[in-house]
Amino acid sequence: MSKSKPKKDNSTWSKVRKFFNDIHLWGGLISGIVVFVVCLTGTIYVYNTELREAALPEYYKVEKKEEKIIPDTLLYLAKPAINGTITGVKIPFHEGKAMTILYDKSSKEENGGGRGGRRRYNQMMIDPYTGDVLGDPSNVKTKTGEFMGKMFGLHRWLLLNEVEEPIIEGVENRKLGSWITGTATLLFLLGVLTGLVIWFPKKMRSWKNGFRIRWTANWKRVNHDLHNTLGLYTWIILFLMAITGPFWSFEWYREGWQKTWGTYQDRNASREEKIEPVSKLIDGKRAMTIEETILTVNTTLPYDGDITINFASDSTGTVGIVKNKIGFFAPSASDRLTLDQYTGEVLEKDIFREKSIRNRIGSSVKALHIGDVYGPFSKLLYFISCLVATSLPVTGVLIWVNKMKKNGKKKV
Repeated sequence: MSKSKPKKDNSTWSKVRKFFNDIHLWGGLISGIVVFVVCLTGTIYVYNTELREAALPEYYKVEKKEEKIIPDTLLYLAKPAINGTITGVKIPFHEGKAMTILYDKSSKEENGGGRGGRRRYNQMMIDPYTGDVLGDPSNVKTKTGEFMGKMFGLHRWLLLNEVEEPIIEGVENRKLGSWITGTATLLFLLGVLTGLVIWFPKKMRSWKNGFRIRWTANWKRVNHDLHNTLGLYTWIILFLMAITGPFWSFEWYREGWQKTWGTYQDRNASREEKIEPVSKLIDGKRAMTIEETILTVNTTLPYDGDITINFASDSTGTVGIVKNKIGFFAPSASDRLTLDQYTGEVLEKDIFREKSIRNRIGSSVKALHIGDVYGPFSKLLYFISCLVATSLPVTGVLIWVNKMKKNGKKKV
């Protein structure tokens, strides 16, 4: 007695699901290798800053002692070691970190032959307890730094930026690499969106299966569950990474993003020149010390955080302030102030929480892409999600191969 063939499901939902499944499949197969490379390098690059600093602990970490030297004295002690113009300081809230003195090298010879002799901003580290000048970490090459540089080049340009001869006439290799990774990311975004649609089961009672991995099943089922379930749990972060990624690959995408969130500024459009605030010269009045500036900042922005002070460029210039909150759940967005260098009067305020939701999203494209949204907490979530994203092309291809084998056996 022959077995009856299962009745074919011709419902509208099945047709819709198959349509999205085909898009999901072919988009994944076309972009799979590039997505794997981009996601793997992205996973590593999540902790770029931490890894680079860990490779040079003698520049960033200091031993906590009873009392710190005042910042103005530290600046005086560091001046002889600085070959350039001092532009500001970074005051860390954490007591075990070195203070940073910002300076720039303006000539081509001084900055190592940068393009067109453009200014290269450097940082000199100093121990706030002893006054010992620790040096400029950017002058030290480490294997970690070189490795992270390669990871970034792979992530952004597939290392095509290191190929000297043009691959396509008239197209810069760096741009070509960016187009390839950007296109793969758009296909990945399509996969993320279609993946959510095809995740929904046909029957309500089957929903719970989509939330768990059946580890005791055969390897094909485990692989299928890893793809479906982990993809679902990380869906929001995968979507954020994918939708922000092409921002750095395509001008049209970047312009569209900025127009959507109200941050676009036409470079060619004529606009009124902004009147910059100035400090008022007062006879006999000296500029504020760093210590006085910190006090003013903490009064205006009363929360724990790292403070960057950009010094006034001349006698009527203003002091620029950037303050970042610290903590495991601390948002990465900065609050900014412009101060009169003599009186400490707040001339301009740019407080992130006071911006509209639309403007916050538009100006946070980088933070949304790299996971630097809510400090170490969001970085950890992005790291895990990036690992999942790296696995998706692998598990997806295995699902496809298994289906091909199964269909082949049926035909036989």
